[in-house]
Amino acid sequence: MNLHVLEKLAQTNPDCEIWWDSSPIVYEQWALKTISEAPKDKKAVWAEQLDRLFDPATVEAKATAGFRGVTTNPSLSLQAILSDPEYWTGEIRRIIAENPMDNAEQIYWKTYLETVRRGAEMMRPLFEKSAGKYGWLSGQVDPRFLSDLDRMRENAADLMAVAPNVMVKVPGTKEGYELIEELTAQGVSTNNTASFTVSQYVACMNAVSSGLQTAKANGIDLSKWRSVITHMSARLGNVGDLAWQAEERGIEITPEEILFGELAVIKRAYRLLQEKNHPSKMLMCSMRVKHDDATDEASSWHIQKLAGGDFVYTCPPSYIAELMQQEDRLGDFDEQAVNEDISEETLSKLLKLPYYRQAYNFDGMTPDEFSQFGAFITTASEFAIATRKTIDFVARIYVDAKQQAA
Repeated sequence: MNLHVLEKLAQTNPDCEIWWDSSPIVYEQWALKTISEAPKDKKAVWAEQLDRLFDPATVEAKATAGFRGVTTNPSLSLQAILSDPEYWTGEIRRIIAENPMDNAEQIYWKTYLETVRRGAEMMRPLFEKSAGKYGWLSGQVDPRFLSDLDRMRENAADLMAVAPNVMVKVPGTKEGYELIEELTAQGVSTNNTASFTVSQYVACMNAVSSGLQTAKANGIDLSKWRSVITHMSARLGNVGDLAWQAEERGIEITPEEILFGELAVIKRAYRLLQEKNHPSKMLMCSMRVKHDDATDEASSWHIQKLAGGDFVYTCPPSYIAELMQQEDRLGDFDEQAVNEDISEETLSKLLKLPYYRQAYNFDGMTPDEFSQFGAFITTASEFAIATRKTIDFVARIYVDAKQQAA
């Protein structure tokens, strides 16, 4: 059997989990397209690999194989809608008809909840078979209100009502961690998103620990509770202030050093979790594949340098396809890679930059500063734009439906 790169990664640690970073709704269509574009000698192999990673028809029989969970966000939900616009236009019209007093914004939110419901339904058999350990789908609170605790609390209540296997995705703001503590106290599973820094991860751990203490004191059932903490790796190094701060100071930082710096942040948080035996689990996202045309070599350090660790890796369709295209060049995984440290020379160079000190140091930022971190600002803006695009798609249908009904 020809294992997918991600299957090989999962073999380096029995607790390692591979998740799908998109709506499950789009998987079948994406898989068929990927197979159709495969080299002739790879078509059968790729078809088998993608079937093992996720086959909705047989997911119940694969409690520990393939994708063990799903992450979604506004842009991914928009992709799900645009993958079949005719169908979703009909669904949005149905939602409008069933909720005649709602405005376009309210219809948008109900449409988003419907995409979450459809995805969670596809993962439900795995959730049931694994007694709640796997089969979670993350549904995100509205990213336009990252510091509005009341709005996020309302969103969280709506998401919790969708399905028992919906994990509430909450941003790494001061208010977000207050919400994570509240939800944990209720026994609600959470995913801390828009998080990049060790100080955010510590804040999340503290919120979870405090929430668990309250939950246990109140006799809350925690048998199907989970917490994951997202490290948006490549975003930390590439959409924040690292590059220009280095340029301003005349410090040359290579792409490899940036990668090592990103990995050093998640490894620092991971080791803290291990030392404290904390129940949260680090989730790696925003991974990249690098291909050197000159040497025809490929790498994906975001997974290769973490091999052997107890991580969740959530993988978007494009990343999975890139791994398949480069699988013969990637080589084997080293099960001890997670134990490797960044060199003192590279770490010393990176720590000359205020941005990296904010990311790496345990006390790099106060909670009030989380929402002002460079990578956070850029990512939050992208999430908000994707949300507005979805709202616009819904609003056009809404206006047309109201005009026809007039």
